Amino acid sequence: MLPVDLNESGDEVMMQLGEINEPLLVFGGPYSNLAATRAMQQRAETLGIPPQRVICTGDLVAYCAEPVETVTLLRQWGCHLLMGNCEESLAAGAVDCGCGFDEGSACSLLAVDWYRYAQQRLDADCCHWMGRLPRVIGFTLQGKRYRVVHGSVSRINEFIFASSDPLYKQQQLDLAGADVVLAGHCGLPFGQALERGYWLNAGVIGMPANDARTGGWYLLLTPQADGTEARWERLDYDPAPAVARMAQENLSPVYAQALQTGLWPNQDILPAIEQAQQGKALSLRPILIR
Repeated sequence: MLPVDLNESGDEVMMQLGEINEPLLVFGGPYSNLAATRAMQQRAETLGIPPQRVICTGDLVAYCAEPVETVTLLRQWGCHLLMGNCEESLAAGAVDCGCGFDEGSACSLLAVDWYRYAQQRLDADCCHWMGRLPRVIGFTLQGKRYRVVHGSVSRINEFIFASSDPLYKQQQLDLAGADVVLAGHCGLPFGQALERGYWLNAGVIGMPANDARTGGWYLLLTPQADGTEARWERLDYDPAPAVARMAQENLSPVYAQALQTGLWPNQDILPAIEQAQQGKALSLRPILIR
């Protein structure tokens, strides 16, 4: 069993994976999208990356209509799963997803529909299991200390984007005592070299990246002779099964439309720079971590 740090309640705070010196795959936001999750598992198998070297940055359950099936697949797969704010809220029986949306915003209002749906379908045992997921995953790769968090180091539901203040990212990195932070939550992939270290976001698989293309994104960390290459890759899959299931379950159609158009139904959470990039192809260059 992997070592973990526990809080006073006995909950897992940090899972320690130890030293890793082989390729690692990181993805986020399955979002109750079974088709995307199956595609991600198949891609990992094609790449020859075992579940012991696969990490999900959280939000297993959200917008789509197969929360139970998606969680079951992820648990059977055996990859490392981080607690997202959605899992935290469902485990606590909270009244909302805890995403950090402004009250009354379009994001907040739309979340009521899928969150209530997920609550109705996930049983008590599954919610209890979600509450036991680690909030941080730590490992070392080629001598660099990595910390995997959902939002930021300070808050599980904090939105950190590519345009967010690099000085704040550096403060968070220093707070983590790490060389690299791997985060999720914001839904958009990016990577940034800071003054001392790196901030990476793998992106998500369960929804497009607001770039007018279907599919999602994931991150590969590959040891090289002169450092570790962080490379973002697209995950292409057929969203039709997810769209059909959402219609069958009478979920709001806006997120089903997003799966088909590649565009988010609203941009409330996005800073101005990211809003201006809606519908534009993402260009993500590899970063060499050394």
